[in-house]
Amino acid sequence: MKNTSAVMDSSDIQRTSIAVIGGGLVGSLNACFLAKRNFQVDVYESREDIRMAEFARGRSINLALSYRGRQALKAIGLEDQIVSQGIPMRARMIHSLSGKKFAIPYGTKSQYILSISRENLNKDLLTAVEKYPNAKVHFGHRLLKCRPETGVITLLGPDKVPKDIACDLILGCDGAYSTVRTHLVKKPRFDYSQQYIPHGYMELTIPPQNGDFAMEPNYLHIWPRDTFMMIALPNMNKSFTCTLFMPFEEFEKLLTSRDVLDFFQKYFPDSLHLIGKEALAQDFFRLPAQPMISVKCSSFHFNSHCVLMGDAAHALVPFFGQGMNAGFEDCLVFDELMDKFNNDFSMCLPEFSRFRIPDDHAISDLSMYNYIEMRSHVNSRWFIFQKNIERCLHALMPSTFIPLYTMVTFSRIRYHEAVLRWQWQKKVINTALFFFGTLVALSTTYLLLTRPTFRSSLGCLRRSWNSVTYFQNIGRISL
Repeated sequence: MKNTSAVMDSSDIQRTSIAVIGGGLVGSLNACFLAKRNFQVDVYESREDIRMAEFARGRSINLALSYRGRQALKAIGLEDQIVSQGIPMRARMIHSLSGKKFAIPYGTKSQYILSISRENLNKDLLTAVEKYPNAKVHFGHRLLKCRPETGVITLLGPDKVPKDIACDLILGCDGAYSTVRTHLVKKPRFDYSQQYIPHGYMELTIPPQNGDFAMEPNYLHIWPRDTFMMIALPNMNKSFTCTLFMPFEEFEKLLTSRDVLDFFQKYFPDSLHLIGKEALAQDFFRLPAQPMISVKCSSFHFNSHCVLMGDAAHALVPFFGQGMNAGFEDCLVFDELMDKFNNDFSMCLPEFSRFRIPDDHAISDLSMYNYIEMRSHVNSRWFIFQKNIERCLHALMPSTFIPLYTMVTFSRIRYHEAVLRWQWQKKVINTALFFFGTLVALSTTYLLLTRPTFRSSLGCLRRSWNSVTYFQNIGRISL
């Protein structure tokens, strides 16, 4: 028995060891990928085990799972399990101030995104990690120091005694306020920037009514109101999680229950009876509005001992629904590079930074852009007209013309390539519209000059010329 134990210990020592800092979504998914490669994986999470906790601390904004995230889950055999717990959302349902509603499809009839519970997904991923004999999750362990030059980390566990642990790779998946990243910021040539947007968010709930959903469940419901908006995602218990996004100064104006009820009556009248006046008056003051931060850094790695992924590398504002999906794709890309370079960290880490930084910076910018679109543009006729043109062109030329949302949400086209393609497509559309408007105006002018019977139709010419001017202005703005 002693000899067997000695052999086992020797095997464990020789196995490459990886410390994953953070047991959230990206950390636990990464642990599964790495454990499959037979590395010794230890996940260190500062929180208690959320599967045992009565109340899970942290963000609870519902998640929108799309193609990129599903591909990562598929690679570790969890896609079917997670998808079965989600609710398909096939379109945006726009709630206008007048009470009218209309839908804007996300893509074709077969394309949809899934409303997923963050908490349940995290629980499932942690359980998946623990199924690997060479992986272990250590709860209640907070990172104190990180020395990426040597691969040594200092942790404070439940016994409150700091311990140094050596490993071959430190994988920072500890979120937007990453402790691992704060140690990399001190290194030469490490670029870092963060931006708090002036808007905060607050979560509310639309409960089930008569044992069923209070609204159509297969939609992402949006109440756009120029400088602020509210969205609602369906839950498996037939409730909706509502998130109100608004400038902090607007939140600060609502001091009493009467202020809140009057505000909702003015801007979200059709949601008031769904949430319930009494519940709204209580829930609004339960927690203060929470901030949202966008983080960019470069590079994502240091030497061959440390790499950042997920929000630790690129925290996104939540308006394109790609925060989790981009983080999961980080894991998948890293796994693909490990195949390419035969598990050689010295080759894989620099290539991961080179390959991934342009994409993650691109989706960060798109997420900021999409907030403006969602709250201000989705109600406009021009926006709807453009979406209809995009869908029509995509149906006619599916491989040549692909809407931005489709490229981002329903494919693995690299984010930065999707942006470049989108910009080119916008130029093509606006140029075509300009020439079409000019052709209409010239044709009308020709008819007026050559046929006397048309000279009385001066109003027609005026309308045509106005359309030309309109398309010219649109062209200047977009190009």
